[in-house]
Amino acid sequence: MIGVLLGRLAAVGAACFAYGLWEARHFVVRRQDVAILPPGSTPLRLLHVSDIHLMARQAYKTDFLRALAGLEPDLVVTTGDNFSEPQALEPLLRSWGRLRDVPGVFVFGSNDYEAPVFRMPTDYLVRSTDPEVGTRPLPVEDLRAGYSERGWTDINTSRTLLTVRGVTFEFRGTDDAHLGRDDYSLVAGPPAPEADVSIGVTHAPYLRVLDAMAADGLDLILAGHTHGGQVCVPYYGALVTNCDLDTIRAKGLSSHTAGGHTSLLHVSAGMGSSPFATYRFACPPEVTVLTLTARHPNG
Repeated sequence: MIGVLLGRLAAVGAACFAYGLWEARHFVVRRQDVAILPPGSTPLRLLHVSDIHLMARQAYKTDFLRALAGLEPDLVVTTGDNFSEPQALEPLLRSWGRLRDVPGVFVFGSNDYEAPVFRMPTDYLVRSTDPEVGTRPLPVEDLRAGYSERGWTDINTSRTLLTVRGVTFEFRGTDDAHLGRDDYSLVAGPPAPEADVSIGVTHAPYLRVLDAMAADGLDLILAGHTHGGQVCVPYYGALVTNCDLDTIRAKGLSSHTAGGHTSLLHVSAGMGSSPFATYRFACPPEVTVLTLTARHPNG
């Protein structure tokens, strides 16, 4: 009897493992409405992409990225961890295609500066991992130039204004908090008076960054890094976030309150995973189209 039970458990485990390998290659496009535009505004589509972790051999990722142009977004925001080896830079830039002609902003994550190193995958299930500092540098300045040369704005520790279809957006960003490169004081302050919508962008949603952005009265905060937990328990959710954000908000749209103000928060579950653990379970790789709509005149 015990032998039969163990055999069944082994079969279930093998099936779950095989499914997780399959899921990591099958992307989804999430869609979410966010009412933050001025009353009477026409809806706009914001494409949020994060945590691609591209390896040069991963054609299934570049094929998916290339197809995203068909979503016809009005804005593109990428929240870092773009590639995992130097050889992936050229295919990454090429796969963005005509999306690089769409107005956009970007910040970097830890794996834009340093290539990942092998760690036991189980480490991620029991604790937040320490940043990978001084391992294998990636050509981050070439990535910065590639994103900037066609018009995307680098908001690692800076603020910018973009006007899209008559709506003026203020974006402010921080460099990667997981590496301790964030210094929110350099972009702090209330939204610019000419901005219709204010959006904060960061890679890793550490509470110190979210608190500061919400307290400054931003309408929306965008982040990645968590992979949505990467391995989730069905009907329960994420086990870890790899930062100090609670697991309930590991992915999707929620909110964050600090300093008497509540900002909407969207955390992307991301497209990728570590090249040493290309596995996701109950948490498909994703990008999100946020349809920005007009807020209620009294809201």
